[in-house]
Amino acid sequence: MFNCRFSRWKSVPGVGPILAVFVLLIATAAHAEPRRPECIAPAQPGGGFDLTCRLAQTALRESGELTRAMRTLYMPGGIGAVAYNSVVAQRPAEGGALVAFSSGSLLNLAQGKFGRYDVNDVRWLVAVGADYGVAVVRDDSPMKDLKDLMNAFKSDPSKVVLGAGGSIGSQDWMKAALTARAAGLDHRKMRFVAFEGGGEAVTALRGGHIQAFMGDAAEAATMLDGGAPIRVLAVYHNERLPGKLAHVPTAAEQGFNIEWPVIRGFYMGPKVHDDDYDWWKRAFEKTMATPEFAKVQQQMGLFPFNRTGAELEAYVKKQTKAYAELARTFGLMK
Repeated sequence: MFNCRFSRWKSVPGVGPILAVFVLLIATAAHAEPRRPECIAPAQPGGGFDLTCRLAQTALRESGELTRAMRTLYMPGGIGAVAYNSVVAQRPAEGGALVAFSSGSLLNLAQGKFGRYDVNDVRWLVAVGADYGVAVVRDDSPMKDLKDLMNAFKSDPSKVVLGAGGSIGSQDWMKAALTARAAGLDHRKMRFVAFEGGGEAVTALRGGHIQAFMGDAAEAATMLDGGAPIRVLAVYHNERLPGKLAHVPTAAEQGFNIEWPVIRGFYMGPKVHDDDYDWWKRAFEKTMATPEFAKVQQQMGLFPFNRTGAELEAYVKKQTKAYAELARTFGLMK
């Protein structure tokens, strides 16, 4: 019908070109930058989700892909559960809203901690970087590498207390349980102390209250830069990391199959229009291809892990399935 009307009106002198411009403007508007871009951080200010939002704000503005200011909306609760439920149930079609997620979010999804919603209920948009698990001890510890930690477990597990900023079933607890398992120890017999955050855990490590801290590489690098008296025994990645921790061997290099990537990125509501989703996807792809993005990524303590669209969705679903299987082996779910 529109084509018929357009054909009829374009024969009127002077009207055809005007209509052509009008149609072009409509088509362009469909792919325009969101009027009110917003980043939802599923936590209080500070921390990983806030950092993820700041990375997007900084990188997209510096690349010129985003010209409007992106505000951050804090929505704490359940390591992403409150935000996930809110977006799916109440804001499913908002094309300007991105929600930060991490591997911790996927781990909770895998364990059914997001209520009735699962990994299929949102549109996975982009991963903007990754961090990796590490095992850390005091710099004066007799344990010089991961083998020493494993031998300490085998000698007397009651004398090895692991600490981290997470409760049972969290990412940090999983890293501790995987470490104990790699040493041949039943994870139910390991001694684990949960702290409010990594800072408290390191304080306990320095005070001798725990023997090893299960943290993340970026966190450890920042602590080393600040002069913290710690030693990183191993990186839980399949290859060595660049920068400050380049000298630290992987767990695999030391004979233990332990990997724990911590990805960070964004998803959108399930009913977001394809045009809005595609605009963000292209904006991130163009931005992540710039050297400026790599610099911002590094400044925020993240390592390259840039995936978008279908590639990210496939990774997220595969990882969530793996987390569910892992949780079952540790008796965290049926």
